[in-house]
Amino acid sequence: MSMFCFQCQETAKGTGCTINGVCGKKDNLARQMDVLIYLCKGISTLSIELNNKGIATPEVNPFILNSLFQTITNANFDKEAIKNSINHGLELKRKLLNLAKENGVNISKLPEAATWDANTDTELEAKEIEVGVLTTKDEDIRSLRELIVYGVKGMAAYAEHAHNLGFVDEEIFNFMKKALASTLDNSLSINDLINLELQTGEYGVKTMALLDKANTTKYGNPEITKVDLGVRNNPGILISGHDLLDLEELLIQTEGTGIDVYTHGEMLPAHYYPYFKKFKHFTGNYGNAWWKQREEFETFNGPILFTTNCIVPPLEKATYKDRIYTTGAAGLDGAKHIADREDGKMKDFSIIIEHAKRCNPPQAIEQGELIGGFAHNQVIALADKIVDAVNAGKIKKFVVMAGCDGRLKSREYYTEFAEKLPKDTVILTAGCAKYRYNKLNLGDIDGIPRVLDAGQCNDSYSLAVIALTLKDVFKVDNINELPIIYNIAWYEQKAVIVLLALLYLGVKNIHLGPTLPAFLSPNVAKVLVDNFNIGTISTADDDIKMFFTN
Repeated sequence: MSMFCFQCQETAKGTGCTINGVCGKKDNLARQMDVLIYLCKGISTLSIELNNKGIATPEVNPFILNSLFQTITNANFDKEAIKNSINHGLELKRKLLNLAKENGVNISKLPEAATWDANTDTELEAKEIEVGVLTTKDEDIRSLRELIVYGVKGMAAYAEHAHNLGFVDEEIFNFMKKALASTLDNSLSINDLINLELQTGEYGVKTMALLDKANTTKYGNPEITKVDLGVRNNPGILISGHDLLDLEELLIQTEGTGIDVYTHGEMLPAHYYPYFKKFKHFTGNYGNAWWKQREEFETFNGPILFTTNCIVPPLEKATYKDRIYTTGAAGLDGAKHIADREDGKMKDFSIIIEHAKRCNPPQAIEQGELIGGFAHNQVIALADKIVDAVNAGKIKKFVVMAGCDGRLKSREYYTEFAEKLPKDTVILTAGCAKYRYNKLNLGDIDGIPRVLDAGQCNDSYSLAVIALTLKDVFKVDNINELPIIYNIAWYEQKAVIVLLALLYLGVKNIHLGPTLPAFLSPNVAKVLVDNFNIGTISTADDDIKMFFTN
């Protein structure tokens, strides 16, 4: 096989991509990413050794954050960008190795990932063959190691957003390095790795809490907001992804230019933050979940800015190819990349602004509005109203339907499931999974919308806070005694860290779909079933009967 990758839900045949990625990732890019992850593990090992000797390695943290984020599904399709990261990593590793030697670290006892070097493309290509996922022969150890790596990838994405806003927790960085280095340790048993999975979940909670603090400190607590789905008669820029600082700087630089800014996909919840409401040209949301972009970008007419993952490489015939811009960890062959910030300055978005001025206004693809902004602070403010509705029997259950959307027809299940839910249920959601049902006319219960959108995938933290608050409000001893059902859709690695975070918090009976991850070996899947009662989905009708028969 020319590659092997099974980190996303749509992996080929439900087992692994071996020729090219279903996501659009070519085999040579996949192999380069394997090398980059290998480098992160080696650099983490060296950093830990140096830190233990009291030597700080501050340059390691941003490298690991960005490198892991680049390798998340649908984030970066730019081979040159990944190669540049590899070369940067090799330079950093050489520096760390020299420091280690100077400070008495026993280099001979370090894993090969910490000492390996390459000076030519031939040496790099040779290493690509040696360091892929299948290097670990025992499928259970491999499964647990990959689960840790994917959890840390998701953690890195959230930590980078917080880092961009000036919020840093060294404990999180230290854990990420520990987790990556541990996947090189052949002495760790299956039980050791299972314990590390739960610790990964613990730090996932800390990372999402840190990002929540960063976002709300900078932009205010999300509040109930109606978001327009139509268009205006001005040129527009469509911003996708998750990075709110990129959005802020784009809005500042487009103010007074006659250009409107629209959100797409996971950027929709930015409208809920009070700070962004002061920008009159912050127009509304355009389109749906990430996988529909090939048709929706055609009609937008203006440039599109990817701040993070959720890129679908355009087809050769696409007319919008020259309108794509990337920034941060995102990348795409042929797209213009907007450089990172320097010396405390904002990113320079002038090139995309000038491009927008030459474009026609977007073509309307729908009308109406969405309502959202039900993060934990807002829902807690409604707690008395919610309790009254529960006590009156008007709300019988809450259904957590957070997570990711995807292309597969099997995901129509989530629309059907939402439509068939009893009218006395309320959906709690976060992430792009909401696009399967957030435009349905599901009504409200005493003024409480039946779909409460907490925000982006990282705002699944809000759903955990809400559950813990309800636990206190209803005076139950265990979070699993609450009238909450968990029916979660997953797609990529940020969903993995959310799942591990929920498991750490003790949440059981989670149903995960459309399929269980391919990287879970049968034995590891059994551990999750036995210890946490993880389940899969069936049909909407059968699952409605299962969840609501009592």
